Amino acid sequence: MSGRHHLPTDHSRPAVRAGVVATAVLTGPLAIAGTAVAAPAASSGTWDRLAMCESTQDWDADTGNGFKGGLQFTESTWEEFGGERYAASPDEASREEQIAVARKVQEEQGWNAWPTCSEELGLR
Repeated sequence: MSGRHHLPTDHSRPAVRAGVVATAVLTGPLAIAGTAVAAPAASSGTWDRLAMCESTQDWDADTGNGFKGGLQFTESTWEEFGGERYAASPDEASREEQIAVARKVQEEQGWNAWPTCSEELGLR
C-alpha cells in the first residue's frame, strides 16, 4: 500500500465503546449483482458513532499516541487526504472538516481504515 498509514488498531480504547450499539445509515447508489458501483456514503451519524468508538467522540483528541482528532488520523493520512486544507493537524480541525477528510479516506481505503471500530459497529 505504498507507505499509506492506516488508522489505529490500538485495543486500549476507552471501555465506553463496549456498550455502543450502532446501525449504519448509508445513502448512495445500491449495488446490483455483477456491477461495480461506488461505495455508499456514510451519514454524519455514522461518523459520530465511529468517533465515539475511536476517541469517545473527542474531536480535539491528541493523546500522544500518533493519532489525532475524533477519527484518530495519523499526520501522514491527514496530509495525504487534504486535511491541511482545513488545519495543520486533525485535532485542530472541526468535526465537519474531519468528516470531510474521513470520507475521502473511506472512499479509497474502505472501512478497514478503522479496523477495530468499523468491525464493532458493523460497518464492514
